[in-house]
Amino acid sequence: QVQLVESGGGLVQPGGSLRLSCTASGFTFGVYAMSWYRQAPGKERELVARITSTGSSTNYADSVKGRFTISRDNAKNTVALQMNSLKPEDTAVYYCHWVGSYWGQGTWVTVSS
Repeated sequence: QVQLVESGGGLVQPGGSLRLSCTASGFTFGVYAMSWYRQAPGKERELVARITSTGSSTNYADSVKGRFTISRDNAKNTVALQMNSLKPEDTAVYYCHWVGSYWGQGTWVTVSS
Protein backbone atom coordinates (compact mmCIF):
# COMPACT_ATOMS: atom_id res chain seq x y z
CA GLN A 1 0.00 0.00 0.00
CA VAL A 2 0.99 3.62 -0.41
CA GLN A 3 3.00 5.11 2.43
CA LEU A 4 4.37 8.61 2.83
CA VAL A 5 6.49 9.06 5.95
CA GLU A 6 7.73 12.51 6.91
CA SER A 7 10.57 13.32 9.27
CA GLY A 8 12.67 16.28 10.32
CA GLY A 9 10.24 18.59 12.04
CA GLY A 10 10.84 20.24 15.37
CA LEU A 11 11.33 23.48 17.25
CA VAL A 12 13.62 26.11 15.77
CA GLN A 13 14.33 29.76 16.51
CA PRO A 14 13.39 32.50 14.03
CA GLY A 15 16.04 32.72 11.35
CA GLY A 16 16.95 29.09 11.74
CA SER A 17 16.77 26.17 9.33
CA LEU A 18 15.16 22.76 9.16
CA ARG A 19 15.14 20.03 6.55
CA LEU A 20 12.07 17.87 6.13
CA SER A 21 12.17 14.55 4.36
CA CYS A 22 9.43 12.30 3.00
CA THR A 23 10.04 8.67 2.11
CA ALA A 24 7.50 7.19 -0.28
CA SER A 25 6.59 3.59 -1.02
CA GLY A 26 3.84 1.63 -2.73
CA PHE A 27 3.86 3.44 -6.07
CA THR A 28 6.24 4.29 -8.90
CA PHE A 29 7.72 7.36 -7.28
CA GLY A 30 9.83 8.57 -10.16
CA VAL A 31 6.95 9.23 -12.56
CA TYR A 32 4.91 11.54 -10.33
CA ALA A 33 5.15 15.10 -9.17
CA MET A 34 5.30 15.50 -5.40
CA SER A 35 4.29 18.33 -3.12
CA TRP A 36 4.64 19.71 0.38
CA TYR A 37 1.66 21.34 2.06
CA ARG A 38 1.26 22.92 5.46
CA GLN A 39 -1.58 23.67 7.82
CA ALA A 40 -1.26 26.22 10.57
CA PRO A 41 -3.60 26.17 13.58
CA GLY A 42 -6.98 27.55 12.61
CA LYS A 43 -6.08 27.88 8.95
CA GLU A 44 -6.68 25.87 5.81
CA ARG A 45 -4.07 23.58 4.36
CA GLU A 46 -1.96 25.34 1.75
CA LEU A 47 0.48 24.31 -0.94
CA VAL A 48 4.06 25.16 -0.03
CA ALA A 49 6.08 23.66 -2.87
CA ARG A 50 5.78 21.23 -5.76
CA ILE A 51 8.37 19.40 -7.83
CA THR A 52 7.92 17.59 -11.12
CA SER A 53 8.73 13.90 -11.55
CA THR A 54 12.26 14.53 -12.80
CA GLY A 55 12.93 17.48 -10.54
CA SER A 56 13.37 19.76 -13.53
CA SER A 57 10.69 22.19 -12.42
CA THR A 58 9.58 23.51 -9.06
CA ASN A 59 6.88 25.88 -7.80
CA TYR A 60 6.62 27.69 -4.50
CA ALA A 61 4.08 29.65 -2.53
CA ASP A 62 4.93 33.34 -2.59
CA SER A 63 5.36 33.29 1.17
CA VAL A 64 8.30 30.87 1.01
CA LYS A 65 10.01 31.81 -2.26
CA GLY A 66 13.72 32.38 -1.78
CA ARG A 67 13.70 30.66 1.62
CA PHE A 68 12.51 27.11 0.94
CA THR A 69 13.85 24.59 -1.56
CA ILE A 70 12.14 21.38 -2.62
CA SER A 71 14.21 18.54 -4.04
CA ARG A 72 13.89 14.82 -4.71
CA ASP A 73 16.00 11.70 -5.04
CA ASN A 74 14.21 9.22 -7.27
CA ALA A 75 16.75 6.51 -6.50
CA LYS A 76 15.80 6.70 -2.82
CA ASN A 77 12.10 7.54 -3.25
CA THR A 78 12.49 10.67 -1.16
CA VAL A 79 11.39 14.28 -1.44
CA ALA A 80 12.87 16.93 0.80
CA LEU A 81 12.04 20.47 1.84
CA GLN A 82 14.95 22.62 2.96
CA MET A 83 13.62 25.53 4.99
CA ASN A 84 15.89 28.49 5.72
CA SER A 85 15.32 31.86 7.35
CA LEU A 86 12.33 30.45 9.17
CA LYS A 87 9.72 32.82 10.55
CA PRO A 88 7.11 32.36 13.29
CA GLU A 89 4.42 32.37 10.59
CA ASP A 90 5.98 29.21 9.14
CA THR A 91 4.75 27.33 12.22
CA ALA A 92 2.46 24.54 10.98
CA VAL A 93 2.08 20.85 10.40
CA TYR A 94 3.86 20.01 7.16
CA TYR A 95 2.53 17.25 4.94
CA CYS A 96 3.99 15.33 2.06
CA HIS A 97 1.46 14.76 -0.73
CA TRP A 98 1.33 12.43 -3.70
CA VAL A 99 -2.04 12.55 -5.49
CA GLY A 100 -5.67 12.65 -4.43
CA SER A 101 -6.12 11.64 -0.82
CA TYR A 102 -2.60 10.27 -0.34
CA TRP A 103 -0.97 12.28 2.44
CA GLY A 104 1.74 11.66 4.95
CA GLN A 105 0.98 11.78 8.66
CA GLY A 106 2.44 15.26 8.99
CA THR A 107 5.33 16.66 10.96
CA TRP A 108 5.20 19.70 13.22
CA VAL A 109 7.42 22.68 12.60
CA THR A 110 7.41 25.30 15.35
CA VAL A 111 9.33 28.53 14.88
CA SER A 112 9.64 30.36 18.16
CA SER A 113 12.17 32.02 20.40
